[in-house]
Amino acid sequence: MGRRDELIEKYAEDLKSKCGMDPDMDLLRKVTIGCGPAIYNADASTVAGSQPDELETVKQNFLIKKLGLADSAELDDAIQSVIETYGRSERNKYRAVIYYMLTKHFRKESVYG
Repeated sequence: MGRRDELIEKYAEDLKSKCGMDPDMDLLRKVTIGCGPAIYNADASTVAGSQPDELETVKQNFLIKKLGLADSAELDDAIQSVIETYGRSERNKYRAVIYYMLTKHFRKESVYG
């Protein structure tokens, strides 16, 4: 099993144990691949849920550019909801897991079709 597959397994475990979700493994794989080399970088692979600039990056680069959503307060609310689900005190909030949950939240699985 390759390094990416190991990370996908780790993300799936986070979704199950920390977020109470049964992950769609095919979608999780596609979202993880979509993150590119960032998943291998300790800093880039996680999202700092308490840093406004980090959350703005998630909104601009993922929700607006990747998923094609219009900028609105709903995007900020969704990000906060996902952070809450993951657990605010959870130190390592993996970017692929956050992106997966946001993709499901907005029902934008077709982007990864």
